Amino acid sequence: MVTLAEVAQHAGVSASTVSYVLSGKRSISANTRQRVEESIQRLGYHPNAGARALASSRSNIIALMVPLRTDMYVPVMMEIAIAVATTARTHGYDVLLLTGEEGPDAVRRVAGSGLADGMILMDVELEDDRLPLLRGVDAPEAPGGARPGLRADQPAVLIGLPADTSGLTCVDLDFRATGALCVGHLAKLGHRDIAVIGEAPAVYERHTGFAERTLDGLRSEARELGVRLLHRPCGGGYDAMAVTLARILDERPDTTGFVVQNESAVEPLLALLRQQGRAVPEDVSVVAVCPEQVAVQASVRLTSVAIPAQEMGRYAVEHLVAKLDGRGEDVVVLIAPELTVRASSGPAPARA
Repeated sequence: MVTLAEVAQHAGVSASTVSYVLSGKRSISANTRQRVEESIQRLGYHPNAGARALASSRSNIIALMVPLRTDMYVPVMMEIAIAVATTARTHGYDVLLLTGEEGPDAVRRVAGSGLADGMILMDVELEDDRLPLLRGVDAPEAPGGARPGLRADQPAVLIGLPADTSGLTCVDLDFRATGALCVGHLAKLGHRDIAVIGEAPAVYERHTGFAERTLDGLRSEARELGVRLLHRPCGGGYDAMAVTLARILDERPDTTGFVVQNESAVEPLLALLRQQGRAVPEDVSVVAVCPEQVAVQASVRLTSVAIPAQEMGRYAVEHLVAKLDGRGEDVVVLIAPELTVRASSGPAPARA
């Protein structure tokens, strides 16, 4: 293993000069810096992570908080997490993955321990109880007058949108526009009775941001277009979908359009429609908000708005790194939805 002393000898400088180049703690001339960096690259030197952290007061670690709840579609969460990890590596950071449902306690623990330079939070609720700590404004004072919020040099980015985004940096799909886009597509095809098969009830009970914003977009666009909309949450699996579909058709027997925002309900819905002799899209149309893979691998290729997991993870890291480098400002980045038309949507059937 190449040592710092060997890099110094190769570059013709002192070991302390190499250390200053690595830590950035002192100004080094451009020529000297270039010689040191060329020697580091040629010799394949990799600084010890612990020593580097001590020298720079940085851990070069990003904490990613991903509560893995049973009522969430875990593959999407993990796809975002992988995007965060791979993007972080390109910027020289490793990722500490926190999967528990600890809420503010996890924020305090990471902030107080110095485990990470910054954090990315997922599964954001409209009134998320982690947000006061991120803002550091209304947590009770600790002994000595210190607040248990984040240090000023330990920023955070949310993948998700709370009700109040002031003082925060957030990245998300524009779920409100997503809901509107789905209703608009079905309405343009002549569907006047549309049912929304939503996430599990607990997702709405927590007022999870993405689900609430999608529903808001669906309802607003339905009112604007004069479409009747019925929303029913649905648990995972065939049995839950069977109960939900029976309820929808009992309450709104003229339903011809479905919007599904629940990946685990997609295939059970298509199977139940087949069993009832309802052809897709001749009798009913189905539009989904789901990963591209779910849409194209369904038994009927689904018209869908894809979840841009890669982009969400990448943008979150890029904005966090900008903050760590002193370049970032608080912003809200909403990714515009794109609807891809496939085999599951078509003109509404003529009414008798």
